[in-house]
Order: sequence, then structure tokens, then C-alpha cells
Amino acid sequence: MRVAVLAGGRSSEHDVSIASGEAVRAGLTEAGHEPVAVEIDRDGRWRCDGAPVAVEPGRGLLGADVVFPVLHGPFGEDGTVQGLLEIADVPYVGAGVLASATCMDKLAFKDRMAVAGLPQVDYAGVRHADDPAVLERLGLPVFVKPARLGSSVGISKVSAAEELSAALQAAFAHDPLVIVEAMSHGLEIECSVLGNGDPIASEPGEIAFEAEWYDYEAKYTAGGMELVVPARIEPEVGERVRSLAVEAYRRAGCSGLARADFFVESDGSVLINELNTMPGFTATSVFAKLFAASGVEYPELVDRLLGLAVERHEEERRYRF
Repeated sequence: MRVAVLAGGRSSEHDVSIASGEAVRAGLTEAGHEPVAVEIDRDGRWRCDGAPVAVEPGRGLLGADVVFPVLHGPFGEDGTVQGLLEIADVPYVGAGVLASATCMDKLAFKDRMAVAGLPQVDYAGVRHADDPAVLERLGLPVFVKPARLGSSVGISKVSAAEELSAALQAAFAHDPLVIVEAMSHGLEIECSVLGNGDPIASEPGEIAFEAEWYDYEAKYTAGGMELVVPARIEPEVGERVRSLAVEAYRRAGCSGLARADFFVESDGSVLINELNTMPGFTATSVFAKLFAASGVEYPELVDRLLGLAVERHEEERRYRF
């Protein structure tokens, strides 16, 4: 297949996306496909071999059979690019518009999981005009986060009441909507999910780190974290993680892929934290490593994702709107 690989983008995760795109193109080539690199500049302009790219409604993209949008964060993982690709009428890898937007918005995602009765930490959403007194029920410590940003950008841990105002202002610098979450002292466990109507979950992995919490430096500094596979949890807890990963994936309406993040408490209880619909995608990123540990190597993984994209596109075109 001819595959247009979108990488870069306007978000703070531009560089991570560029690395993901390079890895995806290499994996596609190894799997026998023809990748076409489309780089999205930080100002939002699309280029292929240095030339501007125009997207025409109903006309696909550069003659590609499938688009692989390896974009992280706002303007890429949040349903915006997915909507553009829907209008272009081209199959694309990953979740659709609504699922992408829901999972990018931490508050919307947690509200949906709460309606479904899935276990998670207590939380509250706030805007500039809201009275921060609504947060008192969460206790301390808490994490203050921009609601629609990734890679731990703009996140603060608040351990004392006098720290809350500054933490809120730091988060509001990135997003007018902020989510505040009660702290879990459990293990950080991640699980990859692959599929459309009948998704499968990978072997869970444990994120081990020396930092006080899993912040940006721990995620992206060499040696800042270690992925332990299999996770150091009881087998029945691991099965609970995998089951909840698939249930959250279905509840959010995901397709193609996602990485589910959890906390596992000392008593073995499992709390869903979030879903990432386009996680880091190098061969050494957590999503790919968890499936490699489950017997699906990187070239096969990207090949299967193309098949899932075509499958979803064909299925949705059976309906008349």
C-alpha cells in the first residue's frame, strides 16, 4: 500500500511526532509498503518533499491508500485532523473524530468512564471563573493538569493549599479548562490495545521511575523511566488491567489502537487513568514494546494497523448518511 505518514504538527509534542513518523516509515518499508512522508510544520503548514500539500474534499491525500497520522496532542490527536481526513474520504489509522476528541479531553474522558462505572481517582474540572473551593473535597496532594494537553506539559503536583493558585495559573496558561485529580499512590501500569470491533490487549507493563512522579523529564529524558514487562503485579490483577483496557477502549468508541494507562493500588485494585489514541510510536515506545512482548513485532504491528484502517473505512461507507 501507498501510505501517507503525517508527522510533526502544531503541538508541543512536535519533535516526538517527528521521531514517531520516522519509525513508522521504516516499519512500513520493512513490511513491504510505500510510505510517503508528510511533515506538518509548527505553524500548521503541510509539506511533502518540500512542496506544499493541498487536501481536497473527497479526493484523498497524495494518492495514498491509507493515511497514518502519527500526530500527538492538539491539532493531531484531538479529532481535528481526523475530521479533515473524513472529509478527504481516505482511510486513516486510529480512532475517529469523536473518540479522538473524547480521549484528548481528560475531563470528557473521565466523565464518560464515570457514567460507565469504571473505577478511577476522584477529580474535578475548573475554569477561570470557578470557585476553587469546589476542589476541597479532593484533599491533598492533587495533580493540576490542562484538560487537553499531553506529555505531562503544564502539570503540577500540589501538596499544600497555598500551592494551588500558582498550579492552576500554570495550567490555565495552556488551556481554559483544567482538571484536578486526587493522587494515587499506586503503580503506573500501561496496556496497549489493538483492533476495531473485537480489540485485543497486550501484556501490561509497569512504568518504573526515580522521580517523585511521572513528569515530562521522566518520560523523555534518557534513563528517566524503565518499562518493566511483565508488570510486577499478580496475574489476576494483570487480567483485570487487560479487561479494563478493552472495556475503556470500547466505551470511548476507539478503533485501530490506543494505550491505556492505569494505577494499581497496594490492595490490587485497578484504576483507569486515561487513553492515548496515538501514543508515541517509535519501536522503543511503550505501545510498540508492549505488543512486541506479546508476540507482535513492529513491522507486523504497523501492517495490521493499515488493515484495521481500511476495514473501518469500508464498514462506515456501508451506511447512508
